[in-house]
Formats: sequence, structure tokens, C-alpha cells
Amino acid sequence: MTTDISITVKPNDEKNQKLIDSEILRALEKKGIRAPKEEVISVFVKKSIDARHGQIKILLRYKVYIGEKPNGDGEMLPVWKKADGKHQVIIVGSGPAGLYAAFRLLEDGIKPVVIERGSCTDERKGDVEELEKSGKLNAQSNFCFGEGGAGTFSDGKLYTRSNKRGDIGKIYRIFVEFGAPEKIMTDAHPHIGTDKLPEIISGMRNKIIELGGEFHFDTLCTDLIVENATAKGVKIKNLRSGEEKSLTGDAVILATGHSAVDIYQMLAKISPASLEAKTFAVGVRVEHPRALIDSIQFHGKTMPQAAEYRLTTQVEDRGVYSFCMCPGGYVVPCATAENQIVINGMSASGRNSQWSNAAIVVERRPEDIPEKFREQAQKDGCPALAGLYWRTWLEEETLKNGRGQFAPAQKLTDFLSHKDSTELPETSYKPGIVASRLDQWLPEEISSRLAQGFKDFDKNMHGFICDDALLIASETRTSTPVRIVRSKESLECEGIANLYPSGEGSGYSGGIGSSAMDGEKVAAKISEKLKK
Repeated sequence: MTTDISITVKPNDEKNQKLIDSEILRALEKKGIRAPKEEVISVFVKKSIDARHGQIKILLRYKVYIGEKPNGDGEMLPVWKKADGKHQVIIVGSGPAGLYAAFRLLEDGIKPVVIERGSCTDERKGDVEELEKSGKLNAQSNFCFGEGGAGTFSDGKLYTRSNKRGDIGKIYRIFVEFGAPEKIMTDAHPHIGTDKLPEIISGMRNKIIELGGEFHFDTLCTDLIVENATAKGVKIKNLRSGEEKSLTGDAVILATGHSAVDIYQMLAKISPASLEAKTFAVGVRVEHPRALIDSIQFHGKTMPQAAEYRLTTQVEDRGVYSFCMCPGGYVVPCATAENQIVINGMSASGRNSQWSNAAIVVERRPEDIPEKFREQAQKDGCPALAGLYWRTWLEEETLKNGRGQFAPAQKLTDFLSHKDSTELPETSYKPGIVASRLDQWLPEEISSRLAQGFKDFDKNMHGFICDDALLIASETRTSTPVRIVRSKESLECEGIANLYPSGEGSGYSGGIGSSAMDGEKVAAKISEKLKK
């Protein structure tokens, strides 16, 4: 028989196997299971840290086999086949949804053709470094656009609560196959790190090519080829050579991420009813000294890893919460156009910088969008774009209050006291920061909720509000304001047959893990259709 067991140990006993074995036997007895020690085999599943109530505990979860051996089922990689040339599917976007869709198609020998507006990881790395060093933006290859998607150069956190959407273990196993650390299979909040992800993503791409897939980097999808309300392919433009051509396929997967504004605009012209407004969130990123957050979360005790936090509250009937918390991380520039400032956070695999940061954002519902943006969207023939227009406006306002890619910033205490920051703490944000009255120019419905949210958070994490806490604006890409509507049964776009919206940009996931699962889900549906 098998059963799941969870035990709690002190940090110093995490490697004490004799104690752990004893605790497992005791936990089995509590379940009414008595068995000789030699008949019990425990397989480690997951670890997490509980730092509540002033005492740090390590929570360890095991699958325990009594009187039988682990069979290893579920630990196998999928079997990928060489593309046989009978079918090909065009995938727009090489983020996790696009890459995992490609791998899933190859399980059935279907050729994936991946179109990516940005550069491959090696070249993209140079674009990212130049942006941080000089503020010079490549609008097509940056922290958001390029091989691997936004996660490649902005953290690589894998944690997801969307386990019902697919086999998250399979997603992790494929990452491990291409070089991710084994511990992502067992950590409660798995994380790869920006320093390791580019090489992993390159290995995944090379495998897809080896199996007969194609990649077209620095290539923009300029239009869909639609006949009789059915997607037949895409029109593309090579951004280096200027060459334009058409590609046709058995299906088209849109896996373009939440920053591809032009894709929403393209769909709005072809089939405006295929888009719908959705809730999203915007705010700022708060940065603290890592030592301060570690001390708060670990109650002054020293731990080998940087501390995490997750905060949430309700202010005036809207959620205010932390997002993409980066322990031992950095704040990075994520603009995708010259006339905007957008920020995000990331961590390297070691999570060992001197700072920790997180987005603190306010829920924004379609009905919250100011009337002038709704009127403009209505005038343009697609009311669903109102939130996107407002998000773009906020990103442009942020630039006006910054300087180039120097982001506007304010001490948290000054933000709450409504006064100028005469000096700013040291920051990880490389382009640089400029003092700005965020409390004055951020929309009042955002700034007032942020202010109350910070006060609520300080009650749970006393010391969170302090002179060393820095606010940097603006965090606007937590999710897309627009969803591409798709059928629950066929997963096709409601207005365009044979077009399969997928991943974060389509409004069906939020992060690497859930996007990868959604890409697999869509590809499996296409394979099923093509095999009929």
C-alpha cells in the first residue's frame, strides 16, 4: 500500500535521516498503520518552510510505500517523435506556452513552426544588458520579448496553484531534462533563476529543431490569414532583412504573452467580438534590504535562503496584494516601447542580492476604467480594449515622471506622509531612479488603496513600513487586461476557427508553470483533431 505523510522538523534536523525515519513511522501509526521499519520506503516529495508564530519549522512531505517498492510511474519523460511532415502547426510566441505546445505536438510527430518577434537567448542577453547599462531599448528584444518569453530574463519562478490544469510534474521534469536543478521537483516554491534559464531554453529549442521543428527569430507576425472565419496561417516579416512572406499550417497557436499589444489590435480589426475585457492589476514595486525582510520573516533567526512573503488585503472592495515576490533579487526595466516605463522583478538562482522586492498591486476591473478610455475603445470598434488603452496611458505617465528609463521612485514613508523624498535608498534597479511624488501622480484610486494596503501589511509584517523601503513605478504587466475568448470544448477562438489562444497573453494562465500547461492542453486538442 502507499500513503502520503507530512512531518515537521526543526531546521537543524532537516538532514537527520534517523530522526526523519522515526517521525515517518510515528506519523504512520497515527494513521493506524503499523509496519516493520524494513518494509517502509519513503520517497521525498516536497519541502516548505513555516515561519509563523515566531518559530521556524521545516515541513517535509513524503510518499510512503509499505510492503512494496516505488514503481517510478509518473517520473518518465514523454516520448517525442520526429516530425513526419504530414501536418504542421504555426506557433506565434516562444514563451512557455509556445515551447511546451511544440513539445506536445512532437509527441504525435506534428511539426511545430515557432514565430518569435525577439531574438534567441544569446543575442537577447546582449539587448537586456544594454538596456540596463544605457537605457537603450530594443522594442522587439528585451525583458518581455524574445526566446523563452518574459520569464527567461525575469526570474523563472515556477510556482503555480493551477495544478488542475495539467500535469505540473511533467512540466518540471522537462525543465530538469534540459538542465534545471532537480530540487524544482520538490521545493514548495520552485525557482530556476535568470542566470540558468537562457541555457535551458536554448537546449529546449535545439531539441525541437533536432526533431524537425522550425524557429523564426526576429520575425514579427503582422497578420492572420483568415478564410471563411478560419485561420489558415500567418503573415510574417523578418525584422532584420525586411522580408515578408506567408506561412500556412493546419492550425495557429497564439502564445504571444501579455505585452504584445499589436496582437490584440490585429484581432480587434479581424474579429472584435473575439476579445473581452478582464480584471488585471497595477501598482508599484517595493524594494527592501534583504536582511530586513529575512529578519522579519525568520524572527531574527539566520536561515540559508532568502525569505519570501505573500501579502493580501481588501481596500474599498478591491484586492491589494503582493505579486512576483523576488527574495534576494533585483528590479528590472520591462518596457516594450520607447514612450513608456514598465518595471518588474527577478532573482538569480542563488537569490543572494542584498535586496528583496515584490510588486504591490491593486485589482482593476473593467468597470473601473475611466470613461474616456472606454469611449475611445468603443469608437475604435472594440470595447474590450479600454483597459489596454488605460494601461498604456499609465506606462506613458510613468515615463513623464521619470527620465529616459530612469524610473520614478519615492520612499515608502514619504509616500504615506505625502511629501518629497529628499534622498533615496540604494536600489538594484540598474538604469537608475529619480525622486518623484508617486502619491500625487498615480491615479488616486490606485495610490489611496496602496497606502492602506501598506498599512495593513505592516500589521502582519511589522517593520515592512520603514525609511529603507523604496517604491518604484510602475508595475503594470502582472496580467493582461484583455482575454481572447475561446471555446471550452474545442479551445479554438470563438470568432476564428483553427486559431488557438494560449497562455498568459490570451488570458488563460499566469506564470511559467500554468502557461506551459495551457500550451500543452491546446496542442493536445489540436493533435486530437488532426488524428481524426
